[in-house]
Amino acid sequence: MSIEEIAAAFVSHYYGTFDVNPQGLASLYQPQSVATWEGEKRQGPENIINKFISFGKVTHNIPLLTKDVQLGATDNTLILFVSGQLKIESNPPLNFSQVFQLVASGPGQYYVHNEIFRLSLA
Repeated sequence: MSIEEIAAAFVSHYYGTFDVNPQGLASLYQPQSVATWEGEKRQGPENIINKFISFGKVTHNIPLLTKDVQLGATDNTLILFVSGQLKIESNPPLNFSQVFQLVASGPGQYYVHNEIFRLSLA
């Protein structure tokens, strides 16, 4: 698979799962995984997933998500940038940007080593 195909598969799985069952994303994280949302840092699958659950019902506008991907510093890492819109509960849509560092954990398998999320003010 090309890195673009890997990125497309990851984005589809990540946001599709996030919207219906955030707990289902736990396997994408390792104990050393670090995620930051709006400046708040969490480490490890349990802490990260608990943060997701605290948001309430989130819906991403998956068809309108944009993504860019590059190889990381080593051949087994990818840097993925995603931007788009989400809704939390029944609030108006919000623009967001998110960056992932994905690290290969086996043939065709990646985990999220780093993740940074920000709402866009524009």
